[in-house]
Amino acid sequence: METTIRSVVGKGVSRVAAFNRARLAPPSGPHPYLTGIHQPMTTEETIADLAVTGAIPPALDGRYLRIGPNPVTPPNPADYHWFTGDGMAHGIRIAGGRALWYRNRWLRSNAVSAALGEPPAPGRRAALSDNANTNIIGHAGRTWAIVEAGGHPVEVDDGLETLAHNPFDGTLAGPFSAHPHRDPETGALHAITYDAMTRDTVWHVVVDAAGRVTRREPIAVADGPSIHDCAITASRVVVLDLPVTFSMKALLRGQRFPYRWNPAHPARVGLLAKGGAGADIVWCAVDPCYVFHAGNAYDAPDGSVVVDVVVHDTMFADSRRGPDSPASRLERWTVDPATRSVRRQVVHDHCQEFPRYDERRTGKPCRYLYTVALPPAAGELVVDDTRLFRHDLIDGGTTVHDFGSGRHPGEFVFVPDPAGEGEGQGWLIGLVVDMKDQTTDLQILDAADFTGPARATVHVPHRVPPGFHGNWVAT
Repeated sequence: METTIRSVVGKGVSRVAAFNRARLAPPSGPHPYLTGIHQPMTTEETIADLAVTGAIPPALDGRYLRIGPNPVTPPNPADYHWFTGDGMAHGIRIAGGRALWYRNRWLRSNAVSAALGEPPAPGRRAALSDNANTNIIGHAGRTWAIVEAGGHPVEVDDGLETLAHNPFDGTLAGPFSAHPHRDPETGALHAITYDAMTRDTVWHVVVDAAGRVTRREPIAVADGPSIHDCAITASRVVVLDLPVTFSMKALLRGQRFPYRWNPAHPARVGLLAKGGAGADIVWCAVDPCYVFHAGNAYDAPDGSVVVDVVVHDTMFADSRRGPDSPASRLERWTVDPATRSVRRQVVHDHCQEFPRYDERRTGKPCRYLYTVALPPAAGELVVDDTRLFRHDLIDGGTTVHDFGSGRHPGEFVFVPDPAGEGEGQGWLIGLVVDMKDQTTDLQILDAADFTGPARATVHVPHRVPPGFHGNWVAT
């Protein structure tokens, strides 16, 4: 009965939203996420034997994968929000010192399949959305495109063709997350998940090393918070309950992304034992702000938790088209369950995003954190900086790798050298768009020579729009 009621209510809300969406006024200027560097691709490409400058390290055998929104048909600029675009995955296969291929493929949601004149992809759909566009990971020997707020994972093959909408072989009973974190001790993924239509509960979900959900623990919340990421220590999960919440008013007004800055929602950080009951979570107050992405976290000897986060002053307070932070910075938060408070320390006071680190150190202290620079007062997050940062969290200081005028990096992932166990022994890999000639390079940097020239550059002969997240999936 409850499911039926929710379905009827949902259809009613959808009709009102569609009616109001049709009445939205067109934007006064170009949409920042449909033009310029973000202009969507219109075709699926397969390119063999890409040109390479330099020497690809022989130890690299796998695929660099990146995903982001890329509408399959031109959307209405009046109601388009960057976070809702159809998912498109990009991949570059590397082996034997060569770049064997580049491919890009739309993830086959029902809407994408219909637009391409194909039958629907197999698999069970979530009630509200089947669009996976935010992250793409390898887990349990398989490849998954993932998203938050309700959509199921989409399994793809090694060439990025959609296999099925697959809630981990039927073991996932609800939504998943765009940002699970792998415990290096067990190989399990930990995530904080939420459903857009369930505003009083989020869940701690664990997917074991074999790819099966083994835990879905409810955690009581209010207002339907948007929890994009979390962090894990050796013993705990860090839950970020911050003042961006579901807005029924925004949905009814026709906005496709119904989350808004909500200053009435208390900002807090929760500490949950990895196997503990949701009712036992310890909430610690923090000044209002928003965090999309956390870096590493660890348990301190005094019982507190240290976590590195990119902090935005506000989020979704003004723009209806995408992120609209007036400023961001890298901070170190010390979350103290004894005082139920959070001490904030600024590590680097420049706009930036997409923190990554050597994930062999997950849950333990680490030295280096890598972020992408954003222009000051970035507002809507349109990439036009040219720098990658390396922050030394032990000795302090920030080192800069500048790719040069007109060359804009996205998120870089750290890939460990299998011959070295020390932190930072490996490579940083990511895409850099050259807006002067509308091409893209996969840059492979030696992490130990951060400011030096790329160890190798793989040349993609077209512009790959900036997406969200990328990962290395070893063979």
